[in-house]
Amino acid sequence: MAGSQDIAEDSRNAHVLVWIDGALVPRAQAVVSVFDGGFIAGDGVWEGLRLHRGRWLFRDAHLDRLLAGASAIELELGLSRAGLAAALDETARANAMTDGVHARLMATRGLKRTPSQDPRQAVGPATVVITAEHKLPNPALLSTGLALMTSTYRCTRPDQFDMRLNTHSRLPLIMALMQAYRNGADEALMLDDAGHVASCNATNFFIVRRGEVLTSTGHCCFNGITRAAILALCREHAMPHRVTDFSLVDAQGADEAFVTGTFGGVTPIRSLDGRIFPGGVPGAVTARLAALYSAAISEAPEALECALPGWRV
Repeated sequence: MAGSQDIAEDSRNAHVLVWIDGALVPRAQAVVSVFDGGFIAGDGVWEGLRLHRGRWLFRDAHLDRLLAGASAIELELGLSRAGLAAALDETARANAMTDGVHARLMATRGLKRTPSQDPRQAVGPATVVITAEHKLPNPALLSTGLALMTSTYRCTRPDQFDMRLNTHSRLPLIMALMQAYRNGADEALMLDDAGHVASCNATNFFIVRRGEVLTSTGHCCFNGITRAAILALCREHAMPHRVTDFSLVDAQGADEAFVTGTFGGVTPIRSLDGRIFPGGVPGAVTARLAALYSAAISEAPEALECALPGWRV
C-alpha cells in the first residue's frame, strides 16, 4: 500500500547520530525517559525539515512555526532560534549529510516527577531532539499517484483544537489514516465540522477544476509550508488559484488533485473515494507545479522563501 510518506529504504540510516539535548548519540542509544512529557501526554511541538543540496529548505519558516507553537503552549525551549539552527547544522555535519535528507526537530515539556498531563509537574528543561535520515520519497508515486478516502474523523475548528499547532498529539490524524488503510486507500481526506474539505491526515490537499487550483482556507488544518510555496508559485506564474471553502462534491468532481508536504513535495492523487480523476496521473497542472517547485528549490530557493508569508499561529 502506498502513502505520501513512503520512503526509499537506505541502509545508512541504521548508523545515524541523533542530537539529544546537545549530545550526538548513535541511533540505537537515542532514548528519552518514560517520564518525559512527550511520552506521557504528547506534550510538545515538532517540525519536519528537508536538507536539499546543502540547504535546509525554508528553515526560517520552519523555525518560525516551531517557536510560535512553543509559545502558544507555553513551552520554554531553552534554545534560541540561532541555537536551533546551529543544532540542525551540527547534526547534518556529524552525519556527513548534504542532500536527500529529512530531519525531525522535536521539543517536549521534558522530564516530569510523575506521569501527569499537568505541566507544573515538569522538573527540568525541555527535551529537544533532532533525528536526521537519508530519506527520499518513493519515486513510483509520481506516476501511480495516491488513492484517498474521505474519513469520518474531522479536522477541528481553532476554538476546539487549533490544527495549526504542530504538536505531538496526532491521534485523530492517525485514526483517520488507519480508517483509510482498512478501506484500501493510501491516505485520508478530512473535512471540517461544517463539511468543507480541510486537508489530508498528513498533507495539504489541492484540487484542479477547469484549470483553476483550489485549496482550503487553512482555518481547520495545518498551514503547511510547502502549501504556501505552491500558492506562491501560482501567484508568480499567474496560474488561476483560490484559497477557499469547497465541498466534498467539488473535490470528487475535480479534474485532478494533489497533496503537498515537506517530505514529498508535490504528490499526485489518482482517486478519491473510488472515483478516478480524469486528468490523469499526474494531471497537467499538477505536473507543471511539481516541475516549478522542483526547479525553485534547486535553482532559486531563496527567492521562493522570500515569497512565503510570515508564519503565525
